[in-house]
Amino acid sequence: MQLAALSLWATCAAASAIAFQTDAYDAGLFTPIETLSALSNSSYTALAHPAFPKHSVRVKKSKFCDGTVDAYTGYIDIEARHLFFYFFESRSNPDEDDVLFWTNGGPGAPSTMGLFWELGPCRATEPEGATYFEHAWNTNANIFFVDQPVGTGWSYADYGETVSTTEEAAVDIAAFVAVFFEHFVKFKGRKFHFAGESYGGRFLPLFGAAVYDQNKYLIEQGMTPVNLASVMIGNGMTEFSSMLLSYYDMACTAATIAPVVSISECVKMKQAIPRCEKWLKEACIDSWDAINCGAAYQVCQDLIDGPYQALGLNPYDITRPCDGELFSTVCYGSATKNIYNYLNTPSTRAQLNLDPYFDDKNFTGAAMPVYNAFAANLDGTRQTQLHLAALLERGVPVLIYVGMNDYICNWVGNLRFVDAMEWSGQQDFLEAPMDEWAIDGERIGLLKTSGNLTYLTVEGAGHMVPWDRPKEALEMVRRWLYEDNF
Repeated sequence: MQLAALSLWATCAAASAIAFQTDAYDAGLFTPIETLSALSNSSYTALAHPAFPKHSVRVKKSKFCDGTVDAYTGYIDIEARHLFFYFFESRSNPDEDDVLFWTNGGPGAPSTMGLFWELGPCRATEPEGATYFEHAWNTNANIFFVDQPVGTGWSYADYGETVSTTEEAAVDIAAFVAVFFEHFVKFKGRKFHFAGESYGGRFLPLFGAAVYDQNKYLIEQGMTPVNLASVMIGNGMTEFSSMLLSYYDMACTAATIAPVVSISECVKMKQAIPRCEKWLKEACIDSWDAINCGAAYQVCQDLIDGPYQALGLNPYDITRPCDGELFSTVCYGSATKNIYNYLNTPSTRAQLNLDPYFDDKNFTGAAMPVYNAFAANLDGTRQTQLHLAALLERGVPVLIYVGMNDYICNWVGNLRFVDAMEWSGQQDFLEAPMDEWAIDGERIGLLKTSGNLTYLTVEGAGHMVPWDRPKEALEMVRRWLYEDNF
């Protein structure tokens, strides 16, 4: 889900540089758990590593959701901050299949929702609770779902500590990944993929860069580097200016459906585009000026995004009405309410092994304090595509997939940013043809690929591609992980 584009970024603080612990690694002081089967069903097992003295992991077996595989829940503990996660083994071949990390967006949208709504082993969108989901992405992969940053979903801080930039969040995720792989020997060297949607377009390039850069330090300390195999971004908010300007195309042209905004408003939007493009480039891209960038984003969002938002339509699927209040149901009515009800029942909470912190607190699908903290730092206006380009230069494949019916993180803005992204393969990508891709002879969307970069559309899907087209989304993932082409 995407929260970031629905409100305005405000003031700014300097982004934190990624720092790594480089303490000497003494193999004699470290004993790996080695196998997940050694974990307890009744209590947490603590995982630590001397190279990451501020980070540890608690994990235990948790029989829920998918009765066909082993499931685990736990916390990534960063001193007084605690990130909740789920881990499901592959339904096919857990000893050989790739490992996939999933995050939702926001910032402040919990990956718990991605699990129970979109691509997890069970769905809880109906009143009867969680039921087995045949098109889950753990069909062919071992998969993590992490509620991050701290304060999102089932994650919390003892004393109200916050994370307010993606750079800060990336440090914690990179450390967690290293500790996990170092403990569970069978996963060492296994292909590892970052995947997510929406504001994940900002998260994942930085998470991938942090893991890639951290590998140098792992090697120096005698640890096995993480085999970062790809980054997969669905309906991402990666380059904010391309996306903001694309709202005119989605609302005022037949980019996906007939125009929905009035002619008079569309004329005003069209007239604002050249000025906004120039202002955003000068204030946020060529040189980053906090006050000027914040003002440019606010004014231009009001001018170009405001008319669509004023209609009260569904920002995640322009072909559907908004069912319910946006910030409580994200326009999907009973589907999201049923998930909240399921997660707030005592039996579910007991299965998840939640910390006592949540004994008197209900699950919520949007953590507004997290969103506001990131917005205050104008985190979304940073040039995230630079990290993505750097990963491509280092041989890390990138998949950008987009549901055609999405408005808020739409196909037009995503195509413009990948076309404009500067890297050594840019010209070849620009010249590559846009082909159809299909499943069993049925056209699913369009595909453009060159080198390590692939851009792909999914017809009949909105912001949450696995929700709208689950079978097709699973096949997309299977082909991306295990085949050379679509």
